[in-house]
Amino acid sequence: MPGVNLLSVKGIEAALKRAAAAGKAVTVNDGAGLTLEAQPSGAGWWRLRYWVGARANRLSLGTYPDTTLALARQKRDEARQGLAAGRDPVEAKRADKDAATAVRQRAKLAAEGKPLPGSFEFVAREWLANVHQVKVSANHADRTLTRLANDAFPTLGRRPIADIDPPELLQALRRVEARGAIETAHRLKDACSQVFRYGVATGVCGRNPAQDLRDALQPVQTRHHAALIAPAEVAALLRDMAAYSGHPVTKAALALTPLLLLRPGELRQMEWAWVDLDKALLTVPGTVMKRLKVDKASGPPHLVPLAPRAVDVLRELQLLTGGGKFVFPALTTRQRCMSENTVRSALRRMGYSNDDMTAHGFRATARTLIAERLGVEDKIIEAQLAHAVGDALGRAYNRTQYLEQRRDMLQRWAEYLERLREGGDVIDMQSRRA
Repeated sequence: MPGVNLLSVKGIEAALKRAAAAGKAVTVNDGAGLTLEAQPSGAGWWRLRYWVGARANRLSLGTYPDTTLALARQKRDEARQGLAAGRDPVEAKRADKDAATAVRQRAKLAAEGKPLPGSFEFVAREWLANVHQVKVSANHADRTLTRLANDAFPTLGRRPIADIDPPELLQALRRVEARGAIETAHRLKDACSQVFRYGVATGVCGRNPAQDLRDALQPVQTRHHAALIAPAEVAALLRDMAAYSGHPVTKAALALTPLLLLRPGELRQMEWAWVDLDKALLTVPGTVMKRLKVDKASGPPHLVPLAPRAVDVLRELQLLTGGGKFVFPALTTRQRCMSENTVRSALRRMGYSNDDMTAHGFRATARTLIAERLGVEDKIIEAQLAHAVGDALGRAYNRTQYLEQRRDMLQRWAEYLERLREGGDVIDMQSRRA
């Protein structure tokens, strides 16, 4: 073909000599876009000039003499064949380089025992870091990771997430179910479902197989926190609490638990900085409340009106612990709050097993008796219990609304408890457990 294969080895050597003598590069043409850029150093760069539409491009084909004239022509011809088929040689070279890099990276990750990109574990850890940890507390995120690491990664972790189908996911969940951990199996399915949804959103898989397992697992047998709700039983409990002879701080915690209706964790973390005895008001920061992470950071505090009886207990307790940070410090050090087992252990010493009454159960006791015996509207009780509501606007106001109504409710509740303890207001009704 005229105008092609114009160079020879002798001609290349002559070009290299001219470049060395001139002290600058000399370009010679082999035809069909192939050139050699001879350098004064004695080496040369092979270049292929080509056009994609009206745009001129250049492709490096290696260096002379490592890349011989014959090899350079072979690379030129292959590149032009690709062009004829619609493939840009530069883009193809970049893709080959990226593919080779990916192979090396995958080999390195495999050698280090790390999950490969596109695998279930890789996507799950990415979801944990980018989504889950941002939404939930650190403890919640740790529990989710532990659940996945123990029961999903061993069987599904190295599998390409796009290849996992409903039967394969179900098989992993069945292993958890087989050891009797029914609730864990459901929680694992929920976590896997969120991982697959993230995978669909990021384009690494096409569907969420967990959606097809809605009725495939055994149902969870819901068990609520044990709570006494028969007035006679509550009255006996109140008398036992009044007669409790344990540590004064523990006795105060027992006394305030049914008056404040906080969750056990919120109660034991209570700080004196939150307490305003003159205004009879407790302000619990949103960071302590049971909420989504974003609501913990930006949500309003939970306001708890203090009945006179609660104020009295706190004033007495202030003489013991008011010089420290925590209202209920640990018995061994004031640098941290009391253990989560303190109130529970006190109940056990009074003869109430975990199937009879729990610290959290006081909330169920109040929820039942305030509605049945005091006739308070559900929305007022729910606001005091700081239960989340369904809509975003409701969540924004639920923690602080009905403050005066809740103040009246808690005063009436404290008076009702006092009458029960003294033996009044006890009407026989079937003994139940909430």
